[in-house]
Amino acid sequence: MAAGLIQKGVVPRDRVALLIGNSVDFVVAALGCLWAGVTFVPLAITDPDLRRAQIVADCRPAQVVTAGSDPAAPSGLPAGTAWTSLSDLSSADEPTPPPLTGPVSYIIYTSGTTGAPKGVQIPPGAFFNAARACADAVGLTSEDRALCVSPVHFDGSFSAMFPPLIRGVPLVIPDREALLFPRRFFSIVDSEGITATSFSPSYLRLLRSSGRLERLAGTALRVIALGGEAPSSADIRALWAASPGLRVVNRYGPTETTIAVAHLELTPELLDAGPVPIGHPHPGSSFHLVDEDGRPVDEPGVVGELYIGGPQLMAGYLNDPTLSAAALRTDVVEGTTLYRTGDLVFRDDRGNYVYVGRADRVIKRHGVRMSLVEVTDALGGVDGVASAACTTFNLEGGLGVVAFVVPDGELTPVAIRQAAGERLPETMLPDQFVLVADLPLTSSSKVDERRLLREAGLSSPT
Repeated sequence: MAAGLIQKGVVPRDRVALLIGNSVDFVVAALGCLWAGVTFVPLAITDPDLRRAQIVADCRPAQVVTAGSDPAAPSGLPAGTAWTSLSDLSSADEPTPPPLTGPVSYIIYTSGTTGAPKGVQIPPGAFFNAARACADAVGLTSEDRALCVSPVHFDGSFSAMFPPLIRGVPLVIPDREALLFPRRFFSIVDSEGITATSFSPSYLRLLRSSGRLERLAGTALRVIALGGEAPSSADIRALWAASPGLRVVNRYGPTETTIAVAHLELTPELLDAGPVPIGHPHPGSSFHLVDEDGRPVDEPGVVGELYIGGPQLMAGYLNDPTLSAAALRTDVVEGTTLYRTGDLVFRDDRGNYVYVGRADRVIKRHGVRMSLVEVTDALGGVDGVASAACTTFNLEGGLGVVAFVVPDGELTPVAIRQAAGERLPETMLPDQFVLVADLPLTSSSKVDERRLLREAGLSSPT
């Protein structure tokens, strides 16, 4: 792969976009890029042409690499974009080059506040520090067999992909069907002797709603790491009930701090104490809580916005120095660059950090501050609720809260509201409860709130 890129005229510091789905081919292509000292940019095969065109126009890759052998150019590429197939690169007759290291290992595009995707640049030091820390957190050894089911264009997949590789652990990457159909996941875990995997809490919710979690009992699976969003206590308890002794590790980390920057192995006692903690930062990384006036928050139980320092910070947003300067701050701790997460967090009595929600997900309604994460977690603990998701909507020009609930049995919105009232104060109860058959996922395995609102005939708040 690396030799083929060089034969195509790609040089160190160039960018190469990978239009390759979940497969071993993606790993080969990504490692080939790293070997050649170029930056790889994952593209989602499921993205609409407009978004793909925006990303390619922004990152200006020297090549777009596809997995197929179709002679037609992939759709959504701006005119003049060079592209090639992985098979062509792999058959190059160039001698294998010495491994090189570029200034940026990869770029992940995330949703931007302006509507255009923003490219998060991750340097090699941050990348390999995160991969090592993730491997340590779950205790990976050469005796393990790992499984990656998250979409490869989403950096959450990297926590399941690269930590095993740096420890010499065999890695299984099935096609997208394993992500869409739980029965395939359970079959692969069993037949491949999988011992470790990592995915989003929404994917765990999908597995739980399939009614097949008990299939994990008796398999070789020993540890699951969850990351990408706040997990549900109810889902984790269901996992333990189905497979006693299974280790569950909670991971936390924005894309801008590389894969994951904090871990904590969960226990029933931790879940009994309240919301699921995110644990402690990786060695070398640091957490700083700041209040609304920019003052440090040192007291346990007091919520502050989280700033992160250390070796896992991004190099900045591609082609956007203004946004980079707003995110990478030097005015919080003198002489230190910190990433402003926009996440609200507090430290509990045990010293664990606990995620409350996004600053824009903690809302003020009826004069009371409330966390949508807390509301969702409370609904997940209601008998007869398989899973739930909460978001805001436009309620007669004001801010409303709607709960989308997947029932496990005969439940009505009135019954759910009644049961939720035993767990939440009146001021925190959602305005609407909508029963749904399932919670649809985005391409990054998170709950697709926009689709839920659209299908319920509700609009986002203005």
